[in-house]
Amino acid sequence: MVFMALGALILGIGCGAVPAVALLLRPLSTHTEWLLYFLMFSVGISVGLHRGIVAGVRQYHVKILLIPCGIIIGSLAGGVLCGLLMDYPVNQAVSIAGGLGWYSLAGVSVSNLAGAEAGSIAFLSSLMREIGAFFMIPYISRHFNACTCIAPAAATSEDTTLPMLIRYTNEETVVLSVFNGIICSAAVPVLISLCY
Repeated sequence: MVFMALGALILGIGCGAVPAVALLLRPLSTHTEWLLYFLMFSVGISVGLHRGIVAGVRQYHVKILLIPCGIIIGSLAGGVLCGLLMDYPVNQAVSIAGGLGWYSLAGVSVSNLAGAEAGSIAFLSSLMREIGAFFMIPYISRHFNACTCIAPAAATSEDTTLPMLIRYTNEETVVLSVFNGIICSAAVPVLISLCY
């Protein structure tokens, strides 16, 4: 998955650099908002396909919100800290951190609100978070408890990093990671838009 994401990025840069190809693909770049809506629709389908959601909510009650709330608060606090340390506008730093690892949505959303430079940073920041999660999950599972493995994955804990969580944690953690991914994914567009 990581190689596919990096490959798609490199292919996109290559296509954008070739004028004839860039001209053919211009309608895609002018309709990023519709592509974003389609992406959100696809995520909704993915959430709807998870069958044990209602039973899981009944089983864990309010406790199910502790992990995503902690991840969101920690990510946004990290965005504030990075913005202050890097002398970068804090609202943009927080919106970039609010991508929670969902690089395709974060890049497009931040680009629409703050420009291409901030959107590129949001894309790369979330992509690096996802790639980092692939390397951190095995280490965290050996040295900390299983639930802490969900934190680096953030919004990706229900999809791309889920195989790593299945491999290195237990069944209960996998259920919590799916719920975390759903909640974080739903929060990403809200967090990004609240910063502007």
